[in-house]
Amino acid sequence: MKIKTAVIDLYNNEPNSAIKCIKDIISDEGLVPEVFDARFRNEIPGSEYDIFISTGGPGDPFDGEGSEWEKKYFSLLDFINSNNAKAGRKKYFFFICHSFQIMARYYQFADVTRRKDKSFGVIPFAKTNLGKNDILLKDLPDPFYARDSRSYQVINPNNKVLDELGAVIITTELTEGSEKENIIAKFPPAIMGVRISNEIAGTQFHPEADADSMILQLSQPERKQYIIQKYGEKGYTEMVENLKNPNAIELTRRTVLPSFLKYAIKELA
Repeated sequence: MKIKTAVIDLYNNEPNSAIKCIKDIISDEGLVPEVFDARFRNEIPGSEYDIFISTGGPGDPFDGEGSEWEKKYFSLLDFINSNNAKAGRKKYFFFICHSFQIMARYYQFADVTRRKDKSFGVIPFAKTNLGKNDILLKDLPDPFYARDSRSYQVINPNNKVLDELGAVIITTELTEGSEKENIIAKFPPAIMGVRISNEIAGTQFHPEADADSMILQLSQPERKQYIIQKYGEKGYTEMVENLKNPNAIELTRRTVLPSFLKYAIKELA
């Protein structure tokens, strides 16, 4: 049986390189991606699709409340959860960045809040103990590097809800400092990845990002200046050097989404 794959575009008609990156990764696994423009055209794929990848996007993750597209989006998630609870042929869903924040809203496993300042760049992230053996992350170093771009964050996990869902946090922000426990107590790290089930997972970071696109973005004067103001000249130089390292962002690109797709293809077959 043919495996049908849908990309749910949440970029709201904003130019981006992510859709091409996601389509390329899907195509590399022998699948044919079909793109649905959710926020701009109210397009949501039907229940006949097997694999769904929901993208990042600009703006407030709450701005879709009450909208036609979000109602249809949540109805699709309702169907997938119901289907996966009883059907032999499961549906597979991966949430990225903006979608990850909507995922947290839908499942209510944590709070979604605005950050004090935007996070943008190539950032190291830490695996949790459960994340170390998760199929998405097990072949990455700890910490690993990925593209981060967000004005909002998912924080304050609700352990009761996580337990009821059978969900686990697999990666978080990397907390640095000599008194790590005290820092975590005062500033809990944001949640960067959650697995709801074998079939459903998501990351706050961008696993599809490629080094060439990031180098181009970091060379833009406004973004370069932002990185230098936040991390200093040394931090900017290190970020660019990390992009040239095949075991940094490119390894994440070759690992996370391909691992998700390979597992889904194997199970669907």
